[in-house]
Amino acid sequence: MSNPGTVLAAAAGLTSRITLSSAVTVLSTEDPVRVYQQFTTLDQLSRGRAELLAGRGSFTESFPLFGASLEDYDELFEEKLALLLRLDREHPITWSGKHRAPLTDAEVHPRPYGERLRISVGTGGNPESSIRAGLLGLPVVYAVIGGEPERFAPLVDLYRRAGEAGGHLGSHVTMSAIGLIARRSQDAKEAFHPYWLETMKYGARARGWPVPSRAEYDEWARGARSIFAGSPAEVAERLITVGRLVGADRYAMQMDWSGVPHRLVMEAIELLGTEVMPLVDEELGS
Repeated sequence: MSNPGTVLAAAAGLTSRITLSSAVTVLSTEDPVRVYQQFTTLDQLSRGRAELLAGRGSFTESFPLFGASLEDYDELFEEKLALLLRLDREHPITWSGKHRAPLTDAEVHPRPYGERLRISVGTGGNPESSIRAGLLGLPVVYAVIGGEPERFAPLVDLYRRAGEAGGHLGSHVTMSAIGLIARRSQDAKEAFHPYWLETMKYGARARGWPVPSRAEYDEWARGARSIFAGSPAEVAERLITVGRLVGADRYAMQMDWSGVPHRLVMEAIELLGTEVMPLVDEELGS
């Protein structure tokens, strides 16, 4: 969605407990001041439940759309992330940089509901991103879009070691997964496949990926190995295995790819809460 803050504000009025987080907000092609205002507004509306997940994004369409150069890919994100963090910690703020007009004793309102806005960094597996998040003492979210989540274990270790080097002891790791939960394993795999395939086709058109075959999907979904599509017991087993390996503090599971019917997503959420989580908590603790 192009404006997550608006959608999350609508969700804030219908909920009372859940965290309201974007997926990656592509900070490289946004104005950090405006993004900060959007999410602090959301934070006030929701009484402190907002989370801004900043990242560079998996796609590059927003760069030409907003007049940004891909030659500045890394520089844009580093500068804008630094400004975003200073906005959260300094009030008023004086700042100057290369990609935005300077600020002089600027007062940016509203302020967060609490002392700070929750700001996390999203990454798809770039080692430099893990190091940056660790050195800055920011929570990190690993977007596991393809492949086995076990391959992220060295990156999690790199993040934690960078955090220790930066004097930050309270690291926070979120692992992510894609998939769907149904009472019968094969029902989940069959239901998720056509919508997952549509997403892969889009990626193939946009990025030149080869379109995966059904045989490849079946292998990745076998035992919920890479695609967490399966029964509650099957998904719980994978969450426990990966949780033990990387010591994740949180798992984010994306189930609504390319129009998975709302009914199936709601059923999966119920199974996640009533059957998967008790098994995970029993093994790993709540």
